[in-house]
Amino acid sequence: MPVSSTKAAEAAKLLENIYRSVNIALVNELKMLFDRMGIDVWEVIEAAKTKPFGFHAFYPGPGLGGHCIPIDPFYLTWKAREYEFNTRFIELAGEINTSMPDYVVLRVMKALNDQGKSLKGSKILILGLAYKANVDDDRESPYYRLLEKLEELGTEVSYNNPYIPEIRMTREHGKFAGRKSVEISDRFDLILIATAHDEYQSINFKSLGIPVVDTRNVIRDKSGIVYQA
Repeated sequence: MPVSSTKAAEAAKLLENIYRSVNIALVNELKMLFDRMGIDVWEVIEAAKTKPFGFHAFYPGPGLGGHCIPIDPFYLTWKAREYEFNTRFIELAGEINTSMPDYVVLRVMKALNDQGKSLKGSKILILGLAYKANVDDDRESPYYRLLEKLEELGTEVSYNNPYIPEIRMTREHGKFAGRKSVEISDRFDLILIATAHDEYQSINFKSLGIPVVDTRNVIRDKSGIVYQA
């Protein structure tokens, strides 16, 4: 796509990333509100996207990952200061998206409390470390922050990921390097679905008999012990 300058080309890339960041922040905020109101945000999105124009579906999650959306918008925020300009949408979206692991932790606490268990001392299995489905890319993955927060609160956290059999060295979370993916079983107090890998779609989570916190709407049959987050 030819444009008039390299500045315009870079601005186009930034616009595309910021567009996604802001809209993901919007649905993340609505997810938290709708949870309090007893409304299923995933059902709302499915209904809204039936409109043939004017709406593009974005989906909530436990935070942003990858090498673009969590980082690139803030290049423009930094540059804007040279022009005495505050990029409020970008910064607010960043605040909301980076706070999502905290919200997930609260949902995990509720799920355990409902079973008469405390967060401290519980065994939790995280499904997925890649920042999106069916890839092995864990760059800037929010799940490392989630893992870190849960362990700081006294939980014993394991993970399963068919694409990441062993955690590689990362820039910010090198202490997790070397940990290996484990089998999905009922020996845990709770399962946390973080990435919607295809392999997880066919699992009968209800048969495990333990609470599941689903951040990606993987479980469509909510008859088990399922909590959305």
